[in-house]
Amino acid sequence: MKRVAITGTGLFTPPHSISNDELVACYNRYVERYNAEHAEDIAAGTVPALAPSSSEFIVKASGIKSRYVMDKEGVLDVDVMRPRYRTRSDDEPSILVEMGLAAARQALERAGRKPEDVDFVLVACSNMQRGYPAMAVELQHHLGITGYGYDMNVACASAAFGIQAAVDAVRMGSARAALVVSPEVCSGHLNFRNRDCHFIFGDACTAVLVEPLETAVAPVRFEVLGTRLQTQFSNNIRNNFGFLNACEIPPRPWDDVLFHQEGRKVFKEVVPIASELIVSHLTDLGLAPDSVRRFFLHQANLGMNQLISKRVLGRDPGPDEAPVTLDEYANTSSAGSVIAFHKHHEDLRSGDLAVLCAFGAGYSAGSVVMKRL
Repeated sequence: MKRVAITGTGLFTPPHSISNDELVACYNRYVERYNAEHAEDIAAGTVPALAPSSSEFIVKASGIKSRYVMDKEGVLDVDVMRPRYRTRSDDEPSILVEMGLAAARQALERAGRKPEDVDFVLVACSNMQRGYPAMAVELQHHLGITGYGYDMNVACASAAFGIQAAVDAVRMGSARAALVVSPEVCSGHLNFRNRDCHFIFGDACTAVLVEPLETAVAPVRFEVLGTRLQTQFSNNIRNNFGFLNACEIPPRPWDDVLFHQEGRKVFKEVVPIASELIVSHLTDLGLAPDSVRRFFLHQANLGMNQLISKRVLGRDPGPDEAPVTLDEYANTSSAGSVIAFHKHHEDLRSGDLAVLCAFGAGYSAGSVVMKRL
């Protein structure tokens, strides 16, 4: 079988950043209005008062300080508190594809490749803009790629699952080269009126090019030594939006079709899933955890990543062993682990080992073990 490498990565960062202070100011205006409108019921004890938020609370709970979004105005309008987008015609690139084009072209450029060198496009992300046609096929069309493409949704772990699919396709010869693209408009499924989660997500898009090592021309190459995936059903992270919502009787409340989670349960249950997956994967490859130079983890929660790293290494990680991007980008779902890889891989030396591990709703988790060449 062919040896396979990741030879290029791309990152699209949206044009608008929202600080914690800006987000909290809008949320607290909403809280003041809500509590005033429901003052009598709150006084009677029939309706609970909403508690204000603070930047300090957000940083302590998550490590997040800001996030990027495709639309800032709607999110920070207390009368709207969600992104707003112009409806596009079917002949225009969709929003996810527009983001994907930017990231994919950057990945191709870094790999020294052109669209005609690629024949497999995989869009792997947590929310698709529509049912069909597949986002990947639309992206393939606008890139000018001949071949095939399809979409994959395994929530926050989608990029790792997509990389395994790409590696397998290239290794077995069903694709000459593959692009894994993860466009995430997480602000669209986020309830900005919920104190427990209004700060969690941001928007971004990443791309990864996978191709045979023997024909790679990129100056920076990471050989994929192995991939491993795991799923385990849980209701603790859910997004119930779907095409049958309008058919349900009684209809679901809007809050229920947006992201919601049992945060403490997720923390308690996902940490062992991710850490044990990494350790077992490395062990089966004949590698010791302390031989890994860097861990590129899903960027959901700073405390979670610190604990996963500690469980894997048996000690607290050094400052650059598990780099953090969630402070600036927040949780970008499937894009998060690849953002960490994209921004923090160039200083690795030949022979250095790295692990990309993504995990999230499902539960789902994926591990990609790599070596810098």
